[in-house]
Amino acid sequence: MKMNKKTIFVTGATSGVGLKITELLVAQGHHVYATGRNEVALKTLQRVGANVIQADLTSLTAIDEVCAQLPPLDVAIFSAGVGKFAIAPLLSDEHISEMLELNVRVPMYLAKRLAAPMIAHEQGQLIFIGSQAGKVATPKASVYAATKHAIVGFTNGLRMELAPYNIKVTAIHPGPIDTPFLDKVNDENGYRESLGRFLLTPEEVAQATVKTIERPVREVNLPKIMGLTSKLYALAPATIEFLAKPLFNKK
Repeated sequence: MKMNKKTIFVTGATSGVGLKITELLVAQGHHVYATGRNEVALKTLQRVGANVIQADLTSLTAIDEVCAQLPPLDVAIFSAGVGKFAIAPLLSDEHISEMLELNVRVPMYLAKRLAAPMIAHEQGQLIFIGSQAGKVATPKASVYAATKHAIVGFTNGLRMELAPYNIKVTAIHPGPIDTPFLDKVNDENGYRESLGRFLLTPEEVAQATVKTIERPVREVNLPKIMGLTSKLYALAPATIEFLAKPLFNKK
């Protein structure tokens, strides 16, 4: 079935999953508005057909300026994010603030602003790229996991708030993805190698995300086995922490 062409906004469009989502949407013929910090990557996206807006979304002024440049949207995809990995006492205040800002405040600020016209038109979809870390926290990712837990709570509440206006809210919760983001993990213990078949590609996550535009769902867990693990964790957290300790401690 051919997908209807939509007007779609993507954050974090210049690298990783956000880049692949943008490329896929443009290839499908959608009207895409992509934002990010990397000017070179944005110019590349512009050449293939995306409308690009360079911005640092950690500034409220920049957020308002970006939103002012957008036409009425069918879909907004919030993919921008950052992670710093160390035990909490060793993280700098700046690293903690950066994660809270980009992973929590920015998508909330944007959703607040972009949902308003969707409410007026009684249609739309907001898609948040979360993480399995929002379901199961692990060592050296306590603060990062907290930011992703915030997205789980926010999307669950927002979904109910916007349902009367025919606005769908979808959360994509991938496990570790083979992107430069993962390079920020200390790999001396072979963390990347230990992930094996559980390591996702950006293309896999992008395809799963785009699929929800045509067929909106509550959430997507990738890989599926990690979605099952998170459900078991909710029932027996101590048991899962014990059984998964060798993997958790490789980070």
